[in-house]
Amino acid sequence: MELSKPYYAVIFTNIRTEGDHGYAEMAETMEKMARKQPGFIDFESARSGLGISISYWQNLRSIADWKANVDHQVAQKKGIEEWYSWYKVRICLVEREYEFTKP
Repeated sequence: MELSKPYYAVIFTNIRTEGDHGYAEMAETMEKMARKQPGFIDFESARSGLGISISYWQNLRSIADWKANVDHQVAQKKGIEEWYSWYKVRICLVEREYEFTKP
């Protein structure tokens, strides 16, 4: 998919606490909600001890609107209280990208 550049990436790196405590269900709900937000582009996630989730957005206003979403704020609060022992958020401007696909 060819994206108009520049665009933004929100990189959420984290370490989870033990147990699920409703995390998987909330993560799925948040992804579905984010995909409906104006300015949302895409989402990628991986976990192997360290979790990395990256959401892509058209502009900083879209990111701020998502952060201010009431349901997202509830999930953020629960994350601090129950799901994460550590996290870091980075907001990056993507000016260039390239990829490789084996034929």
